[in-house]
Amino acid sequence: MEHLIRSTISCSFTTLTLAQINEDDILCMLLLKKPHDRTLDDLEIIYEELLHIKALSHLSTSVKRELASVLVFESHAKAGTVLFNQGDEGKSWYIILKGSVNVVIYGKGAVCTLHEGDDFGKLALLNDAPRAATIVLREDNCHFLRVDKEDFNRILRDVEANTVRLKEHGQDVLVLEKIPTKSQAADGTMQSHYKYSVMAGTPEKMLEHLLETRLDNTKSEETTDSFLEDFLLTHVIFMPTEKLCPALLSYYDAKSLKTDEQDAGDYGLTQKKSVVQFVQEWHNLAEDIFNEDEQVQVFLQELHSYVDEDCASFPCLASELTVLEGMMSCEKGFQFINTPEVGKRRISPSVMLTKKMANELYLDSINKKQPIKANDENIVKIYCADHTYSTLRLPMSSSVHSLIEHAREKLGLGSEELVLCEIKSSGDRVLYKEDDLCVTTGLSLNGLLFISPRKHLDALTPHPEQEGPSIGTANILELLSTKEIAYHMTIHDWQLFICVQEYELIYQVLGRSNFNKITANLDLFLRRFNEVQYWVVTEMVLAQNVGKRVQLLRKFIKVAAHCKEFQNLHSFFAIVMGLSNIAVSRLSQTWEKLPGKFKKMFADFETLMDPSRNHRVYRLSVSKLTPPIIPFMPLLMKDLTFTHDGNKTYFDGLVNFEKMHMIAQTIRNVRICRSRRLDLEPPNTAKSSTEVQDYIRNLQVIDNQRVLTQLSYKLEPRRT
Repeated sequence: MEHLIRSTISCSFTTLTLAQINEDDILCMLLLKKPHDRTLDDLEIIYEELLHIKALSHLSTSVKRELASVLVFESHAKAGTVLFNQGDEGKSWYIILKGSVNVVIYGKGAVCTLHEGDDFGKLALLNDAPRAATIVLREDNCHFLRVDKEDFNRILRDVEANTVRLKEHGQDVLVLEKIPTKSQAADGTMQSHYKYSVMAGTPEKMLEHLLETRLDNTKSEETTDSFLEDFLLTHVIFMPTEKLCPALLSYYDAKSLKTDEQDAGDYGLTQKKSVVQFVQEWHNLAEDIFNEDEQVQVFLQELHSYVDEDCASFPCLASELTVLEGMMSCEKGFQFINTPEVGKRRISPSVMLTKKMANELYLDSINKKQPIKANDENIVKIYCADHTYSTLRLPMSSSVHSLIEHAREKLGLGSEELVLCEIKSSGDRVLYKEDDLCVTTGLSLNGLLFISPRKHLDALTPHPEQEGPSIGTANILELLSTKEIAYHMTIHDWQLFICVQEYELIYQVLGRSNFNKITANLDLFLRRFNEVQYWVVTEMVLAQNVGKRVQLLRKFIKVAAHCKEFQNLHSFFAIVMGLSNIAVSRLSQTWEKLPGKFKKMFADFETLMDPSRNHRVYRLSVSKLTPPIIPFMPLLMKDLTFTHDGNKTYFDGLVNFEKMHMIAQTIRNVRICRSRRLDLEPPNTAKSSTEVQDYIRNLQVIDNQRVLTQLSYKLEPRRT
């Protein structure tokens, strides 16, 4: 079978250029190589694939790298093929790469179906037992990754042999993985040694290990890894600020147990410096959140007093004291100016505003938009069943319980039990829990908040204003160039994107109420994706003649192309998904009149959006880009949700730090995307940029899919 596959792939590649080879075919080629023939580049490509396979999500990084070197590709062409029978000897572990299988048990028949990303056959290897079920291919052309028993057992043995467990009072407090590495000595020879990666531990022990091994400047570079950054990016999950700050102060002030006075003093000094260095790294990584957190500010004051006092005994701590004072100080000697071009901005009073400076200030205004904060005022409209409403002014962080009580008082609704819910334009209801926070920014595009006695929920109906526009804006779009539209969309998307605070991704996936934190900035960025998507559909179905629709179709495809050129993948995906919406894709008369060049462009866009292999084509494309990038945020959220749902946060009372590492990696991707400022050249246009901005930032849409589809059928009835 493998010989046949090799021959088929080999023959097909003879007629293709390298650029035309499908990424999946390349992966198959690499997996068909004998393990000992795989190069380092081959192993890296296979490893990257394994990161997105559900069945492997719980395994450590080193185990996945080991698997990359032993996995075998196996393919079967026909549905009904039996992979193995119940009672057979267990010889391999399988992961489904493509297709699906039925799990059949004697006397019970097919008990379940397994799909892409699922695995089977591992239990027989772990227990050295016969197969517990028969596996039958459910469809043609199924592909599998296979790990044979000998390799499986060896990897398990290696994992156990390279696992170091630190115990206190008979309990594991830190689990490390010993990883062999090599480095070049001064004489040019290669030396083998080990470094240790944290797999799990108690929060306190992990912090202690970090301070002792990752922040001691005397340590060699080989000990450095992403542990410090991973810890800081995810600490809100397992060691929130109210626990982290006291632990740092305790470690700073800990008395050394060393018997030699000189050694004890040196060790104590190293401890103190490590804490300050940790705080500096924390500040550098999360400056805005760091400066806004009152607990952190109190902690800084305490740590400063400790260091100030210790400078008498340790004069070399003076530099650490300066570092802390730098974090605590604010810029002075600045004033605000206001110009129509750039808005409000701090500048030195001694500097004249030149044209060049105005451009710089404009770019700064693009790249330094202020995020929404928990204490910012939020104007909330809450409707009653008769469509009257009340306006409340409350902090963004207000809970649903608080909204209900303020609305009860303002509307005079008495003491009966009230509930708050969103009524969508479709009439669907989303009922909120009392501890839900900041629900306004998470509303659907045309959704409204309603308050009602629980027993009268069925009486709530959408407000007429939720229907959306009845006339399109094709007349406005005709006057705008596609590059101009894409430019202003990208500026707006970038400003929303840079306001998203990285911890918001964690709060959103693990539950805002669990952290008592808002995710308003992330909500608005994700909402923008839906807004652009439905704007495209709305404009298409409100264009009454086919000529206008073809013109709009061309325009949207060109706007998408410019967004891709600007590396605004968020709006690029939104536009392409809007054109792929059933209400648009079914307009066959419109698509038939689209020039072939545009059909080809759109087909290429759809290829980039292909969701197979966990959006592999998109991920590979993004990996080749350099910042600034506006990423496809729904996919990043999917990655985080996959990581969270597929991995336990705790094992036997220890934090599963492998999970933290995977979460941090996704957040790191966000950091990389905006690691450079956006500096786009504005297009030349006769149209007022303010008018265009207002239009792009306030898109009017129909978000009721049923209505959109009905409008589509009115334009082009179903052909009989």
